[in-house]
Amino acid sequence: MEQKGIEYLRKKLDSCEPRVAMRYKQYAMKKREVTRGITIPEDIKQQYKAVLGWCAKGVDSLADRLVFREFANDDFEVTEIFNENNPDVFFDSVVLSTLIASCSFVYISKGEDDSVRLQVIEASNATGIIDPITGLLSEGYAVLDRDENGKPTLEAHFIPGKTTYYIDKQERGNIANKVPYPTLVPVIHRPDAVRPFGRSRITRAGIYYQSYAKRTLERADVTAEFYSFPQKYVTGTDIDKDPMDTWKATVSTMLEFTKSEDGTIPKLGQFTTPSMTPFTEQLKTAAAGFAGEAGLTLDDLGFVSDNPSSVEAIKASHENLRLAGRKAQRSLGSGLLNVAYVAACLRDEQPYLRYQFSKTKTKWEPLFEADASSLMLIGDGAAKLNQAVPGYVNDETIRELTGIKGAGSNG
Repeated sequence: MEQKGIEYLRKKLDSCEPRVAMRYKQYAMKKREVTRGITIPEDIKQQYKAVLGWCAKGVDSLADRLVFREFANDDFEVTEIFNENNPDVFFDSVVLSTLIASCSFVYISKGEDDSVRLQVIEASNATGIIDPITGLLSEGYAVLDRDENGKPTLEAHFIPGKTTYYIDKQERGNIANKVPYPTLVPVIHRPDAVRPFGRSRITRAGIYYQSYAKRTLERADVTAEFYSFPQKYVTGTDIDKDPMDTWKATVSTMLEFTKSEDGTIPKLGQFTTPSMTPFTEQLKTAAAGFAGEAGLTLDDLGFVSDNPSSVEAIKASHENLRLAGRKAQRSLGSGLLNVAYVAACLRDEQPYLRYQFSKTKTKWEPLFEADASSLMLIGDGAAKLNQAVPGYVNDETIRELTGIKGAGSNG
C-alpha cells in the first residue's frame, strides 16, 4: 500500500481533533452549551449554568464493567509484557479512552533494558491508515508531546519496520525494527465498514438529551427565584408619596399602608406562583430518552424507584447494556490481541505472522457479578447438565458465568 506521508496524517489528525476534544469535554462536564430560548435575558442565562454528568455516566457504566482477565492459550507469553506495564492502569485507560473517543492507540516501544513499553495515546493525539482486514495500521502518526500552548513538539511517524521522530517538525532520527506493522496499534469500539475507527459511547442523541436536560435545569433555577419570592403588587396608593422600596416590601414581616387623601384604601395582590412540576416532567422525559440511548435505567440517572431491585431484575433492566458490553468485549479484545501481536514481534525481534496468534483469546470478567441466588441456579443447572453429559460443565465454564475462581483452578 502506498504511503500517505506525515503531512497527510497531520492534516487528518487536525480534522479529527475537534470532535474528540468535544467528547472529552462532555465526559469531563466542561462543555458549555449554546444558550437557547426567547424568554430569559442573556445576562440572566449566564448566572444559571447547569452541569450534568449523564454522558460521563453513560461511559463509566460500561467501562467499569469491562474488566480484562487474561489471555487464554498464551503460546507467545504476551501476558508477561502486559504484567510489566502496570496492567491495572493500562487496561482501564485503554477501555475508558476508547469508549469516550471511539478509539485509542497503544504506542509500543523498547526501553533501555530492552523491555517492551506500552503507552496509551488518546485519539486526539494519534491517527493512521487502517487495514480493514487485520485492524492494524499500515501507517501511523502520533503526537508524543506538546508545549503549554498545545503545539506539537515531539511527533512520531510509524511505518512497517521503522519509526521516525520529529522535533518541532524537523526529522531527528529513526529507529528500525523487525515488526511487519507499525508499532502504533489502534483499539477500536464498534468498528464497521463505514466507520473503521468505530463509534463513541457519547452519541449525538445522548448529547442532545443531556443538553435538553441542562436547559430544563437552568430554566427551573430561574423560575425557582420567582417561586421562592412570588411577585406582589399594590393598587390604590397615593401617587404623591415616595415610591415603595421593593426589596423591603419583599422581605419585611410587617408593612403599613394608609388611606389616600380621597379615602381610597390600597389593595394588595400577588401574581400566580409558577409551578415547578413541568420542569420535573421535562427532566424525566430527557432522562428516559438518554437512558434508552445508553442502555441504562432511570435509577442509574438518579430517579430512584420505590422498590429496590434484585440482581436478576437489574440484569433484565440492563439487557441493552449487557449486549453493548458483549460487543465492546469483542471489538476491544481484537484490538488488545493486535497489541499483543505487535509487542511480541518487537520483543522477540521476529516478524511473526498474524494468523499465528489466532488461537490466543482474550478473557473478560462477567459483566454482572453473581449473587447467592444466581450461584444456586447456576449450580443446579451445572449439576443437571453434567448428569446428562458427564464433564460438560467444568471449573472454567463456571468461572465464565460467575467470575469466581475455584479453589482448584490454576487460571
